[in-house]
Amino acid sequence: MTDDEPSLNIPSLLTLAVFSFFVIRWFFKRDGDSGTPGSRGRARGNVVDPAQVEQISQMFPQLSTRDIMWDLQRNGGNVAATTERILTGRGLDTPPPSFQPLIAIPPTGVPTQPAPPSKSDGQDLITRYNLAAKIVDDTGAEPAIRSSSGGWAQSKEERQRLLQKRRDDMILAARRRMMQKERGDAQ
Repeated sequence: MTDDEPSLNIPSLLTLAVFSFFVIRWFFKRDGDSGTPGSRGRARGNVVDPAQVEQISQMFPQLSTRDIMWDLQRNGGNVAATTERILTGRGLDTPPPSFQPLIAIPPTGVPTQPAPPSKSDGQDLITRYNLAAKIVDDTGAEPAIRSSSGGWAQSKEERQRLLQKRRDDMILAARRRMMQKERGDAQ
């Protein structure tokens, strides 16, 4: 055998294997370790961060969370790309029926923050909106819900007052219907 011909030996094969391993690992895990807080959604498969879904859902309440999750999964968890897509008027694609979103579970080592108390914890609408003074007894005359035919008011304060009055009237009307239904069920 001649010395001009290159030969493969064990150290060169091991070097090639280690180099290939790191190149392949870098190619498939470009986003970094999935355990780091700054990692993107693509590194975790199809798990979507619920904070991102909540953020977009608060900005655009007319969208379903399933559509938001589908778009976030498709674009790697990029909230800015999803928001830009909505704002440009393109809308979000409807997820296929086979799409089953997975919600990210916070790591067990990190203490979770207690959830802020929701508005409905032990509080009904009458208490929340201070409508106790407006509740009419069973024998009293109930005020009728009046719709203003004047249209939309020009001042912001007037519109706010009218909308609050409509909200209060709707809550009181729903309470009256519920009380009548309970009386009807009891008889």
